[in-house]
Amino acid sequence: MKETFASGAADPAPSGIRPGPPGPAALAAKVRTMAPSMTRSMQRVAEAVAGDPAGCAQLTVTGLAERTGTSEATVVRTSRLLGYPGYRDLRLALAGLAAQQESGAAPSVTADIAVDDPIADVVAKLAHDEQQTLADTAAALDTAQVEAAVTALAAARRIDVYGVGASGLVSQDLAQKLLRIGFVAHAHADPHLAVTNAVQLRAGDVALAITHSGRTVDVIEPLRVAFDHGATTIAITGRPDGEVAQYADHVLTTSTARESELRPAAMSSRTSQLLVVDCLFIGVAQRTYETAAPALSASYEALAHRHTPRPTR
Repeated sequence: MKETFASGAADPAPSGIRPGPPGPAALAAKVRTMAPSMTRSMQRVAEAVAGDPAGCAQLTVTGLAERTGTSEATVVRTSRLLGYPGYRDLRLALAGLAAQQESGAAPSVTADIAVDDPIADVVAKLAHDEQQTLADTAAALDTAQVEAAVTALAAARRIDVYGVGASGLVSQDLAQKLLRIGFVAHAHADPHLAVTNAVQLRAGDVALAITHSGRTVDVIEPLRVAFDHGATTIAITGRPDGEVAQYADHVLTTSTARESELRPAAMSSRTSQLLVVDCLFIGVAQRTYETAAPALSASYEALAHRHTPRPTR
C-alpha cells in the first residue's frame, strides 16, 4: 500500500520528478489556469502580472504589494503557487513575457462571445480561444511527467480511466484509442463501477483520472482506491494543487480558455484534455510500435468492412 499525502499542499510528483519554474510562455497559461482557485488577494496579484508584465517586472516585491493592495507575503505566496521559488524568479519570467508580447509572439486576448455576435465572429473567437488553450497547455505541460506516464501506460497489464461529464467523454476517447492498439483499457463513468474495478488493480496496472477542477469526488475516489492498492496513478487536471494530485504518481496539467456565459469551462477544458490524451497515446504507440502498428492496421481493416455496402441480390 502506498503512502498517502497530507491534504493541502499536494505533492504533484511523488515519483521524484520535479518540474522547473514555468518559462515566460507558460506563465501566462499558469495565471489563466490557477487564478480562479486563488484567494481574492492572490487573484489581484495574478491579474496584475498577467495584465501588465512589463510594468510589474520593474517592481520590487514591496512595490507590487502596494500596487495590488496586498502584502509582501501574498506576493511571495502567489509566486510560489505559480511555480516559482520566489518573487525574483517571477520577475525574470515577467520580463521575458513582456519581451514576447512586445515582439508579437504572445497574442492578445479576444473579447468574450456576445449574444448578438454574428456567426463569423463566433467562429473567429472560438478558433482563437482553442488555439490559445492548446498553446497554453503545451507550454505548461511537464514533459518529464508525460514521459513517466507513457512509460507506465506502455508497460501496464490493465488500464482504468475515470472521468465524468465532459471529462468522461475524454476518458472514453483515451480508452478506445488504447484498445485499438491492443491494450486492456476501460473507461468508467459510473462512480460505483469505477471503485469496484479499482479494488482489483495492483502493481503493474494503471489508473488515470481526468478532472479539470481537481476535486471531482466521483473521479478522486476510484483513483484513491487504485493508489492504495498499488497501481500507478495518473491525473490529468487543470488544478495541480487540487485533491486529485494527492493520489497521483504523475500529474499532467491542462490549461483552459477563459470561461464565459456562452462557453462554460467544460468546453474549453476538453480541448486541452484531448491534447494530453493524444500525447499519451502517441507516446505509448511509439513505445510499443511492433505490436501497436499491426493492431491498429487490423482495427482499420475490421472497421473498413462496415463501411463497404453489401452486395444486393
